[in-house]
Amino acid sequence: MRTKNLLKFAREKPNKFRLSGRAFFCTKKTSFWYGDILPIMKRVAIYARVSTADKDQNPETQLLPLREYAERRGFEITHELIDEASGRSTKRKSFQILMELAQRREIDVVLVFRYSRFARSTKALVNALDTFRSLNVDFISLKDGADTTTPTGKLLFTIMAGLAEFESELISENIKAGIARAKAQGKRHGRKKVAPMKRKVIEDFYATGGTSARKVAPLAGVSVATAHRILKHLKKE
Repeated sequence: MRTKNLLKFAREKPNKFRLSGRAFFCTKKTSFWYGDILPIMKRVAIYARVSTADKDQNPETQLLPLREYAERRGFEITHELIDEASGRSTKRKSFQILMELAQRREIDVVLVFRYSRFARSTKALVNALDTFRSLNVDFISLKDGADTTTPTGKLLFTIMAGLAEFESELISENIKAGIARAKAQGKRHGRKKVAPMKRKVIEDFYATGGTSARKVAPLAGVSVATAHRILKHLKKE
């Protein structure tokens, strides 16, 4: 590749190459480059999760092979993030940090041991991958053989996204069918109606200036949430 074309390629791919040295321009049409065009190492964030239910789990079981893999691929490990939490929760501290790093474009790759260590549902996984894809961040699951840095990996996640959408639509259809069947059988759908006597206790409490759902709930024999809902409705009247 000629020097001019090589420079153009490097400038068009700033996330993959950096220029080392100095350029000396003789004329407007010709330039000479003294130095090297060097590949930039991809910045990888390793994420591991252990369950709160099993205190004997050691995150190093996941971290060791992930470090070795990153070294083999020539990745630069910039962050190691560990959560001790249920995979169903999206409020995991390190998980949130990981997503923020991706949003700030401070990482190029997310590396995990298995899908199940990252997300516990297909929908949650696909949503995260959609976010990564929009930010040009790749995702690798070591033991599942998934790698979006490859064409095969990108195809796999496109199929998974389609399956997740199909699953969501199927669940929605089943819920609607269940509601229609319940209505046909004369079953009431939604919250149970509060007994008139219980509601009367709350209304009298409010009429005397009471506004605390916690105080009136045990008097009326209802939950605090139910008492709060009725009081809120009464305030609007």
